[in-house]
Amino acid sequence: MTDEPSSAAVPAPKLVLASASPRRRALLEQIGLHFSVVTADIDESVHPGESAVAYVERLARAKARAGHRAGQVTLGADTTVTIDDEILGKPCGLKDGVAMLMRLSGRMHEVHTGIAVFDGEQLESQVVTTKVYFRPIDAAEAHAYWHSGEPADKAGGYGIQGIGGIFAERLEGSYSAVVGLPLEQTERLLRKLNIDTWSTRTDGRRTPH
Repeated sequence: MTDEPSSAAVPAPKLVLASASPRRRALLEQIGLHFSVVTADIDESVHPGESAVAYVERLARAKARAGHRAGQVTLGADTTVTIDDEILGKPCGLKDGVAMLMRLSGRMHEVHTGIAVFDGEQLESQVVTTKVYFRPIDAAEAHAYWHSGEPADKAGGYGIQGIGGIFAERLEGSYSAVVGLPLEQTERLLRKLNIDTWSTRTDGRRTPH
């Protein structure tokens, strides 16, 4: 009598964050997911006539593809800030950083975050847009904020999760999307690609690597 061969269990895909952003890493850790990190080296130039929504979704998808390896589900994300339909990137220096913050002063701007997940075959993506309302900011405060060192590497020239949070009167939409990763939408996209998020949660004694 010959035993029937047993079917080998298919290992669950590993989650990989294709981003060097410490803020995105902290957000995934916040919701208790185990993951590794890779850097996706892609061209982040805006295409002529490209909208902010199309731009961040394209980059998120490109990062998810670029960081992918077999047996993984890769998460890519990108965030940009717009005001008056103009994309605000990272400030180039003191003058640019102060001018950017003064432009946002007392006004509403939009933060667009694109997210994408890729398992080697299926690619799912979404863009989350949040409206952020800033209180008035004077030039002296804008200079002081620049010298804190926080805004230099931030799209739009501020970090809402840090000192920059003092400027935001209110927002409409996802706070975590403004930080860099919309958690509710990210969870749903991961589950679409069969990441069993609840089985990968930390138990309070383990730290994601």
